[in-house]
Amino acid sequence: MEEQKLISQKKPAFPVNKLLYKYLSDYNRSIKIPVFYDDLLRFAGAIEVYDKNGDDTLWIRVYYPEHERDEIDISLKRMYMILHGDGGEDSLSFLNIDAIDYCTFGNSKPFRIKIRNVLNDNHTYLYVKKADASRVYGLEWEHILSPNNINFLIYKDTLIEEHVLGIPGDQFMSENFDQVSKSGLKRLSKEFVKFNERCMIRLLGDMRAYNYVIVASYDFDQVEYRIRAMDFDQQSFEGNLKVYFPQFFKENYPFVKMVQDNLQDASVEQYRKEERSAIARRLKGSRKRVKRLLECMVKDNISTEKNIEELKKDLVNYTKDKNFKKCKNMGEILSVAFEFVTRNYENVNTYIIH
Repeated sequence: MEEQKLISQKKPAFPVNKLLYKYLSDYNRSIKIPVFYDDLLRFAGAIEVYDKNGDDTLWIRVYYPEHERDEIDISLKRMYMILHGDGGEDSLSFLNIDAIDYCTFGNSKPFRIKIRNVLNDNHTYLYVKKADASRVYGLEWEHILSPNNINFLIYKDTLIEEHVLGIPGDQFMSENFDQVSKSGLKRLSKEFVKFNERCMIRLLGDMRAYNYVIVASYDFDQVEYRIRAMDFDQQSFEGNLKVYFPQFFKENYPFVKMVQDNLQDASVEQYRKEERSAIARRLKGSRKRVKRLLECMVKDNISTEKNIEELKKDLVNYTKDKNFKKCKNMGEILSVAFEFVTRNYENVNTYIIH
């Protein structure tokens, strides 16, 4: 499947409206921060960043005028403490800003900040981006509906995200795939099926291999795998339903082939049902938060009329649920999708109980 047939156009950025901002404030996502995205754009120059193989990473390492560097450094340290600590300044002297990188590729054009603790030489990253409503919705749905908590903050038009740990999917395919055991391939296949189902249900699109990471965790006698999304720009925008299935992107073909080689059709269907059930439980367990976020989406504009109409038709054909026909926006589409998943989950449980 050619990707240009899946992604119809470059997605525009959508502003965070007052209703969504109120939601974020109520759930401690909005807090005053000491530096804005636009402040970081005032760099004096940059050099290209290459990976260990000498290939261009599409990131550039920026530097700032001497009279601004100290102020930017201390502001970024304070931002880190707000995101990961209590906002206090006792530990600022133990932090060092090792690098500030700017990505010229993609929609969000983020800054990646490398922060090192000088006491133990451990480092981590945080990302500073222009706030976009689509991305904010994507981050919140990831936090609510996936197995992964995610930490981010917003202030006015600046978005700060924590780093998602893991090996990028494309890097994993080229460097780590051959090292996975036969039993590991079965567990990774199971996870890709669940990830594929999860993205479709919550309408997170464009999960090409470089937009998610593979997380390996070591049990006492085996390695478990988890796939985590790390890019949320394409939340509920596109009209083509296939955009929300990672399996349809050609970059993911090695994983699709892996599933075909390691899982029987009955197992694939079982894991899809497991993921739908898990999402239904999370929806029920976070009912108030889900309701409020959907209310924000229903009153928001994060797509085009053409995309909305196309997606409604695709979903009716896929689910046979005619309630999608009544939807007027992406928020209503997602509401019907969640109702569909929850209703089927409750019907199955009723059958099992009785």
